[in-house]
Amino acid sequence: MSYFSKFPLMTYDIKGNKVRKLLPDILRRVKLRASIKSGGMLFDKYDVKEGEKPEDVAFKWFGDPELHWVILMTNNVTDRYYDWPMNQAQFAEYLNDKYSNPDAIHHYEVTKDSGRTTGQGPSDYSHLVEVNSDTDNAVSVSFREYEEREQDKKRQIQLLNKSFLGDFVSEFDRLIVE
Repeated sequence: MSYFSKFPLMTYDIKGNKVRKLLPDILRRVKLRASIKSGGMLFDKYDVKEGEKPEDVAFKWFGDPELHWVILMTNNVTDRYYDWPMNQAQFAEYLNDKYSNPDAIHHYEVTKDSGRTTGQGPSDYSHLVEVNSDTDNAVSVSFREYEEREQDKKRQIQLLNKSFLGDFVSEFDRLIVE
């Protein structure tokens, strides 16, 4: 069953000609509660591989690509293009569209003496602090480096523990029609 088939139907005049059609009410939203999102036993960490789409991850994890919406919802991905990690070609195009010079300076930073604080491996930038350019030992960070870091953050997702999938889908089905 596809994601939008779960939505209640509404009538809508698409062309403004007083001819109404029955369509899924795509403006309905169900949000994952913060207390559930922070539940460590409910989720497993996963690093999205180069070029992997939500459908690929859903097939690997749940055995069903149609459950990609669970992956997106549990990671608060509302825009598949900008909230999901891009592949190399998409990233290059994105950089060139967004910046006239991707290698220009985005900001300066210094490393905190305390070191990394979040323990998220090579994508842990918690020990870096943005500063003014005249700060001692400040290092420049290009737009490219900044955007690469943002992509690294997006690669780290959480996957709903398979044993909770049935309950999750049932709860979604109940809430989407309320």
